Amino acid sequence: MRRHVVLLLIGQIVITACIRSLYALESCSEEVARLREQEKHLKGQLQKQEILLHRLQLRNQPGKKHDGRDDQNQDSQYTDCSQLFTSGSKSSGVYRIKAMGSPSPIQVYCDMSEGGGWTVFQRRINGSETFNRSWSEYKDGFGNMEAEFWLGNDNLHYITAQENYTLRIYLEDFDGNQRYAEYKNFKVADEKDYYHLTFGAYVGTAGDALSGNYQVRVSEWASHQGIKFSTYDQDNDNYNGNCAQEDKGGWWFNKCHSAHLNGLYYPSGHYSAATDDGIVWYPWRGWWYSLKTSILKLRPIGFKIDPVDDQNALYNGPNS
Repeated sequence: MRRHVVLLLIGQIVITACIRSLYALESCSEEVARLREQEKHLKGQLQKQEILLHRLQLRNQPGKKHDGRDDQNQDSQYTDCSQLFTSGSKSSGVYRIKAMGSPSPIQVYCDMSEGGGWTVFQRRINGSETFNRSWSEYKDGFGNMEAEFWLGNDNLHYITAQENYTLRIYLEDFDGNQRYAEYKNFKVADEKDYYHLTFGAYVGTAGDALSGNYQVRVSEWASHQGIKFSTYDQDNDNYNGNCAQEDKGGWWFNKCHSAHLNGLYYPSGHYSAATDDGIVWYPWRGWWYSLKTSILKLRPIGFKIDPVDDQNALYNGPNS
C-alpha cells in the first residue's frame, strides 16, 4: 500500500511539472494522459486495500470470534456516502450502507467528487434504462448503478429521515452545457404518505423548477413542494388525468410538472410528442427539450468539506 501511495505522489509531481513546462508540449500531453490513467487505477487499488485492511483489523481484535459476517457488518456500518468519505473511502463507486430505520443494508453509488460524500439516487446518461415503471418498482429501486438507475423510494425515505440533507441536481444538454440546482432540507416521506416531497431554499444556475418560483402565478400548478409521488398504476397528482401515464415516468407530479427528470430519453434533445414527456427542467431548456444527463444526489447539510477535497472538486468536476 505504501508503494501505491509513493507512485501516486510521483505521478502527481510529474503531472504538475509537465503542465508547467513550456517545452515538449506533445510528449507532455501524452505523459499526462498516461499518468492520469495510472493514478486512477492506483486510487482504486488503494481504496480496496483500505477496506481489506480495516476488515482484517476487525477480525484480529482480541476476543473477537469470526463467524463469517464481518464483511456484512463492515459494509453496513455506514448510514450514507458522507460517512464512507469521512472514513477514508475517497473513490466514487458502489458501496454498501445501512440507513437508520432501514431493515437491511443496500448498495448505493457514492459520488466522491464536488467535495465528496454524495449518495446518488438517480442517474440518466444514455437511455439504457426505462423509467416508465410501476409503483412497486419505484418503491424498491431499479437499474444498473454503473449506468442508469433509481435507488428506490423506500431507501430515499430511510436516508432523508436520518437528518437534514442537501439535494444537488446536475443537468447537461446535448451541446455540453451544464447547469445545477441545489435544495436544502430535502425529504421524502414513507409509503403510507405516498413518498410526498418537501424541500427548502434553492440555489443554482438551472432555475428553480421544483418550487415553481421562476415565474409569477405558476406555483399553484408548477410547484412540486409537498406533492405525492405518482406512477402510471398509482395516480396521486392534482391533475384531472394521470400525469405519470401521460408523461411516461414516475415523479412528484402536480398539474403536471415544471420538472420531470424521469421522463422518456430522447437521444437528440429537441423532440415532438403528444405531451412534454422528456427529461424536462422547464426554467432552463423548456418543456420541449429532453436533457442528455440528469444526476440527483444527497449529502448531509452539516457535512464538513476538507479544503483539499473542495479544491480538487473545482478542477475535477462531477465524476459520477
